[in-house]
Amino acid sequence: QVQVVESGGGLVQPGGSLRLSCTASGSLFGNLNIDWYRQGVGKQRERVAGITDGGATGYADSVKGRFFVSRDNDKNMVYLQMNNLQPEDTAVYYCRANTGPAIFWGRGTQVTVSS
Repeated sequence: QVQVVESGGGLVQPGGSLRLSCTASGSLFGNLNIDWYRQGVGKQRERVAGITDGGATGYADSVKGRFFVSRDNDKNMVYLQMNNLQPEDTAVYYCRANTGPAIFWGRGTQVTVSS
């Protein structure tokens, strides 16, 4: 069983930045593909960014050029740097880890963008 924990959410003004962190337990962290999802109130959960075990990254069009995902396998950490945040980025952000068919979700961290 892999435990996934997100952190780093909070309240930020429009145009501001936040960095979210995701950690996963276990010695197989380097084998995990990690994706960041978000879900706003009344909205469906959507994938915003991801990084494979090999370090390849991908982004939703809505965040491309503003959000950047990276990983540090030595620290069992994946980061989501979010820049130029806008009110529409307000959501609970979830970290999803998978290796093969096994999928593990964190409980999420709230990001609120408001003046």
